[in-house]
Amino acid sequence: MERVLNITVNGRKISKLVDCELSLLEFLRDELHLTGTKKGCGKGECGACTVILNGKAVTSCIVPVMRADNGVVTTIEGLAQGGKLSPLQEQFILKGAIQCGFCTPGMIMSAKALLDVNPDPSREEIKEALGGNICRCTGYQPIENAVLSAAEIMRKGEK
Repeated sequence: MERVLNITVNGRKISKLVDCELSLLEFLRDELHLTGTKKGCGKGECGACTVILNGKAVTSCIVPVMRADNGVVTTIEGLAQGGKLSPLQEQFILKGAIQCGFCTPGMIMSAKALLDVNPDPSREEIKEALGGNICRCTGYQPIENAVLSAAEIMRKGEK
């Protein structure tokens, strides 16, 4: 069955006829070609597909696309502005919080959702917010350090 999906993705309003069986992940990757959102486990357990839907971090592989109807989605592609990386993206690079990079978009989106509601998180709050994201390469210390550093930069108003 197909229906018209009305959605705002990375600030762009979209109205598109979609197959109601699609997941939000499939819509983003296959229909909009936003491939920064990764498909990992397909069961909502690894966090590689995390995006922000209506202000909350969600695992897009298990969100039916029509649940996002009239919603607002931010993907990793929506964070850089004017060709400049966001503080989170910059700090992930500078703090060595990426290796293979597969989990990085989901980690960054989970961290962004946290910082949007808590601009001064503790290390424990960061661990909790990233608890649904799995990284097989870096260990989690550099990731937590990157989030702490980005939070400080954002609080100071540096971009």
